[in-house]
Amino acid sequence: MTESYVIDQMISAKSIAARIEELAREIEMRFAGTDKLIVVGLLRGSFVFIADLVRELDLPVEVDFLEASSYGNAMESSREVRILKDLRGEIGGRDVLVVEDIVDTGHTLNQVTEMLRSRHPARLETIALLDKPTRREVDIRATWTGFEIPDAFVVGYGIDYAQRNRNLPYIGAVRMTGDAVQG
Repeated sequence: MTESYVIDQMISAKSIAARIEELAREIEMRFAGTDKLIVVGLLRGSFVFIADLVRELDLPVEVDFLEASSYGNAMESSREVRILKDLRGEIGGRDVLVVEDIVDTGHTLNQVTEMLRSRHPARLETIALLDKPTRREVDIRATWTGFEIPDAFVVGYGIDYAQRNRNLPYIGAVRMTGDAVQG
């Protein structure tokens, strides 16, 4: 038995695209003059965001990925962050932008940035598409945030619920209907 749910659109694809253009201009100003910006996407939820963001950046970029997990298939963070895939390249002395899909409790972004800072990048900044400040348990904020959202479980634009709904072009809030269906 699994619970069924509906998805209520929260942020349209058009709004996301417009905000990414704005964010890209701000990032270009911050990293003006860099010989190469290493854009580190936190998998899996950031893959759509990172793809759209790097296409908007008028900077020399290298893309790398790190996979960290604190959710599994649950709707609540376990607060235990596991690194499932590390970077391929070196970041020492380089300009680095960490791209996160959503900052919720803050544990993942905090632990990932601590780990990356220990590798001595020249500059390390962060960007999150979504921020849920009411859920924060760790004192951390992304350098740039696309949208601040209320405490709702969201999907779409790369963000999943049990590996589903990543392909939605918008951000939607998951609302459980209470109906049980055979799984």
